[in-house]
Amino acid sequence: MELATIIKEQSPSIVDVRQGFECLFGKAEGAINIPLGEVPNRLEEFKAMKKPIVVYCRSGNRSGQAMKFLKANGVNEVYNGGSVGDVKSLQK
Repeated sequence: MELATIIKEQSPSIVDVRQGFECLFGKAEGAINIPLGEVPNRLEEFKAMKKPIVVYCRSGNRSGQAMKFLKANGVNEVYNGGSVGDVKSLQK
């Protein structure tokens, strides 16, 4: 499914996997912050989230890593949103 459709029509859980201080520069509307290094320890939290889940970061690299980890550990319907700017532009 196309990311724009997911963000605009499905009310996904949106997770910012950047470090907390990076969020001071802005984040997507409704996003929660779970830094990439905390993702493995919060796997059950991801499993309990409303699906679909969109993860993003500064460039799409860390969110890609988070997405791969989550899928490999049984979290379905998780998508790489790319950068914070990408997700924010799709929310408009």
